[in-house]
Amino acid sequence: MGQTDQRAEGAGPFTTRLTWHPPGGGTATWESRPARRRGLITVHPPGTAAAHRDPADASVLTRLRRLNAIAATAFVIGGALFTTGAAIAQFGSGDATTCASVYFAGGLFFNTGGYVSLLQVVNAPRHTPGREGRLVAGRWRWWSYEPLRVDWLSAFVLFAGTLVFAVDLLDSFLQGLTVQQTNRLIWAPDVIGCVLFLVSGHLAFVEICHSHRPCVRQRSLGWWIVAVNQLGSVLFMVSALAAYTRPATGSLINTDIANWGTLTGALCFSAGGVLQHYERP
Repeated sequence: MGQTDQRAEGAGPFTTRLTWHPPGGGTATWESRPARRRGLITVHPPGTAAAHRDPADASVLTRLRRLNAIAATAFVIGGALFTTGAAIAQFGSGDATTCASVYFAGGLFFNTGGYVSLLQVVNAPRHTPGREGRLVAGRWRWWSYEPLRVDWLSAFVLFAGTLVFAVDLLDSFLQGLTVQQTNRLIWAPDVIGCVLFLVSGHLAFVEICHSHRPCVRQRSLGWWIVAVNQLGSVLFMVSALAAYTRPATGSLINTDIANWGTLTGALCFSAGGVLQHYERP
């Protein structure tokens, strides 16, 4: 006996929320982020306004908890290291190589957080029609290609952004670069990485808001995590634009804005990582 009257919501080709009537009556709602992050489906039994959460299997929840903890911790540490690097650059307590080394270490943690975030999506439990709406997880996978899933696309773009940042951070160790080489090898990848972070954040909002239109959900922890991280991405972009080297003078547009943008943006990512620890299954 299968589910009936299924209603899909989302934006464009993306389905981010499904509502249906289970065989036993009442209504059930699957939402993309709570299902993949917390392993939950919301169920309203017949004859009552109260709702309860129908969780995935215990083994699946354990998997989700571990992935969430690793990703959250990686972003906390990565953000802390970027904050330290920006502080060193701003207050002059270290040379360029020291700053580059701290940033590079932070970048490795961002790479880890980005990839584990993608693994969270790849190995998240799925809503399977015909099983009374329960979440079912498949075998473990290290990769998948699912561009019509907004959660996968957001996580993939985020991971791609961390890899582009890695190019920027590696090139920052190069010495004796001309202004043109600096802008091409260091500044350009920085801006591209920031754009990818912003796109990933927009897709994360689409997943939560079930629409391309922005929304505010003050009682949603997931919304706050996405909002704080997106603020960090905006600050990173401000920093990147201010870090452009003028060909005529060989100096940055504004060193203070570049450093403070990185510092405050990195703090946002650390805060987002702390909040993510509480979004566990």
